Amino acid sequence: MSEGDVAPPKAAVPEAHEVGTYHVPKGFMDKHPKKPHIDSMDHYKEMYKESISEPDKFWGKQARELLTWERDFQTVHTGSLATGDNAWFLEGKLNASYNCVDRHAIKNPDKPAIIYEDDEINQGRTITYGELMREVSKLAWVLKDMGVKKGDTVALYLPMIPEALVAFLALTRIGAVHSVVFAGFSADSLRDRIIDAKSKVCITTDEGKRGGKLIGTKKIVDEALRQCPDVTHCLVYKRTGAEVPWTKGRDLWWTEEMDKWPAYYPPEPMSSEDPLFLLYTSGSTGKPKGVMHTTAGYLLGAAMTGKYVFDIHDSDVFFCGGDVGWITGHTYVVYAPLLLGIATVVFEGTPAYPNFSRYWNVCERHGVTQFYVAPTALRLLKRAGDHHVKQQMKKLRVLGSVGEPIAAEVWKWYHDVVGKQDAHIVDTYWQTETGSHVITPLGGITPTKPGSASLPFFGIEPAIIDPVSGEELHGNDVEGVLAFKQAWPSMARTVWGAHKRYMDTYLNVYKGYYFTGDGAARDHEGYYWIRGRVDDVVNVSGHRLSTAEIEAALIEHHAVGEAAVVGINDELTGQAVNAFVSIKDGNEINDALRKDLILQVRKSIGPFAAPKAVFCVPDLPKTRSGKIMRRILRKILAGEEDQLGDTSTLSDPSVVDVIIKTVHDSKGAKK
Repeated sequence: MSEGDVAPPKAAVPEAHEVGTYHVPKGFMDKHPKKPHIDSMDHYKEMYKESISEPDKFWGKQARELLTWERDFQTVHTGSLATGDNAWFLEGKLNASYNCVDRHAIKNPDKPAIIYEDDEINQGRTITYGELMREVSKLAWVLKDMGVKKGDTVALYLPMIPEALVAFLALTRIGAVHSVVFAGFSADSLRDRIIDAKSKVCITTDEGKRGGKLIGTKKIVDEALRQCPDVTHCLVYKRTGAEVPWTKGRDLWWTEEMDKWPAYYPPEPMSSEDPLFLLYTSGSTGKPKGVMHTTAGYLLGAAMTGKYVFDIHDSDVFFCGGDVGWITGHTYVVYAPLLLGIATVVFEGTPAYPNFSRYWNVCERHGVTQFYVAPTALRLLKRAGDHHVKQQMKKLRVLGSVGEPIAAEVWKWYHDVVGKQDAHIVDTYWQTETGSHVITPLGGITPTKPGSASLPFFGIEPAIIDPVSGEELHGNDVEGVLAFKQAWPSMARTVWGAHKRYMDTYLNVYKGYYFTGDGAARDHEGYYWIRGRVDDVVNVSGHRLSTAEIEAALIEHHAVGEAAVVGINDELTGQAVNAFVSIKDGNEINDALRKDLILQVRKSIGPFAAPKAVFCVPDLPKTRSGKIMRRILRKILAGEEDQLGDTSTLSDPSVVDVIIKTVHDSKGAKK
């Protein structure tokens, strides 16, 4: 350091100085059918500037280009983030099913729409746009015959099979609202969602198949429906042909009903702001919240991000490994690829069945051009070894990552080993509530940094806010919580039947901003780095789980007095659930009880929410007002007992030492 130099201030994102910047690989252009939709970074900046300074002009043009309207709109946007009354493309009328199916089927009925990859190798099938239109129309007739009307909600509890997509599109065709529940949720979780959405019809299968295992979907639905007296019909697709319990008059076989009806049903014209779907996400109160998306704005977000982020062109084959039970599957298995008229891969299996090459075999066999998956799967596959990635995958040009931040070493493995340094990585940041990508590279355009979600998508104006003062932090090299300053078309409009909750969760935290609930930093070059949740939510394998929901499940057990759940870093799943429970007097603490508590969570929520570890303690660290200090539990689990801060203000400071000993003893026993 020369004389007079001063030590530079500590960077908000130290890793931004440690990782290189990766430019679009030359191989990307060599594989390209034409060229990206945007010419350069300067072109992106120009479009981005217009989207922020003249949003009505920008979004109006995009909506007319990408969607087919039965009636044009006059007003692009009304409302504001402060008042929570945002509405887009107001006078317009359109239909989601028409936009995803008919307009492509009319143009080219023989073009593949769905490439179904069965759980077992070589047992899938391809469905063309013409076939899809016929199947969707027949199911629309079936649903109308069951009494489903425009605006009604219908629950879907389906595995990853083409019929799931047929159900989405048949419901939107008749103007009904789909409420999809991930087919890994328990009967109790399904029941709660059916009751909250007031669904009168449920669609499921006899069984599901995943990773060589059978899932008793109909059995789970039957258990849920015992406490849902308002459900009048349950439509069942025969996936395995297993014997399943049957309620006469309520339960109907999919194929038998479909055979009764003709192969065309006219799409119902819908207003832009008519509800399209509900999707339940974990809330910090423990009661799941039904996030509501509306028709035109959501469809535009899906189509635009498909086009610009994944650089989708007409001949592409898109493979998103997400499940239709989550927002990733909604937007990037179903809506984005079908809106753009290309083939979407529907993958029923797991990345490890029958071996660790499964994803790459699918990419090779079907000529996949874009692949999109969560870092959890990539960590698993990286750990399995590079020898499983022997396929050439010569058409693969965009590799996407979703659900949680991706570690730099996993990013580099994805780039070097999977992409052969020829594919462009897009590390996408978004949420159920945002509908589509909000901070993301653009395929074929944006220089990327491993671990950074890079730059905002069109119309997204990010703000880093100081969580203490509530003031926006301007300039680069700043860290705080992430919020957005402008409304965008695909944002959720409300929480079903709980608008105050919507306002309090997203729009009232920092008035005039949409609050993401995530911490983030903006580095020295303006790139964004997502730091994870700042509220009581755990991110396991890219799925947000509410700690309150898991705690509520544990407290249902007769032996539990209180429970506190925290997420800790986990090499494979990103975060893992760890639970601390205080046990009521008279109950013996042993392994059987711990196992019982884990089973309690599996039954109440689903296997994916089960705690990895349960610590039985005499009491939990609480303030004098009774608030549980989860921060202390996180520090203890991370081995940072020296950073607990002042514990003398706790109602009983001595419990901290007992908890530390319990955790140490447990870790010692495992070694």
